[in-house]
Amino acid sequence: MTEQELHEARTNDEFLLYLHEKEETALKENNLKDLYEVLDSLLILDLDENRIHKVYEQILRSAFDGIEERLKESKKLDIASDDLYFVRAFYEHAIEKWSYGNAQGAKELFFILVNIVDDKLISDACSVKMLACDENQDMETFYAKSVDHQDKARDERYGYFILDFTFDTQKYLDNSSEKAKKIYDELSHLLGV
Repeated sequence: MTEQELHEARTNDEFLLYLHEKEETALKENNLKDLYEVLDSLLILDLDENRIHKVYEQILRSAFDGIEERLKESKKLDIASDDLYFVRAFYEHAIEKWSYGNAQGAKELFFILVNIVDDKLISDACSVKMLACDENQDMETFYAKSVDHQDKARDERYGYFILDFTFDTQKYLDNSSEKAKKIYDELSHLLGV
């Protein structure tokens, strides 16, 4: 959106009323897809930070509840469905923890994603980040040194995730399999195993 379009959206009473109503409905119905649509709109338009925080907190509560339920059912998350929003929320929370220096908390969330997401590309990328957190790597340093910043043409649902690295992912994971097994043994209780 251009600055002009942003300004028009921020000052369009009809649109703002629609957004407010959609926000209220999404919060009431606890609909992750709609909550994310509202959150993305609030962020793009740079609207009230309290509203953004309230919607994001609801997203996290809903995602944690949904993933807990999937863990109990031993059910994998399919990103071709609305499960994508559970994965996105958990992933974003892991990145947030890591960015604030909580590598252990991020490692635990990445570990859960590795074991519950039914998508090899996302699972492998989360494994790489889980291993980096296990080594207590700083997120900014990891991002600068290990992330391939070239845009790859992919399905839009992958747009929420960092998936490409400056090294061969499969070779890295193969070489780190012992460390990954140690992490699995350490954290398998999080899966209810």
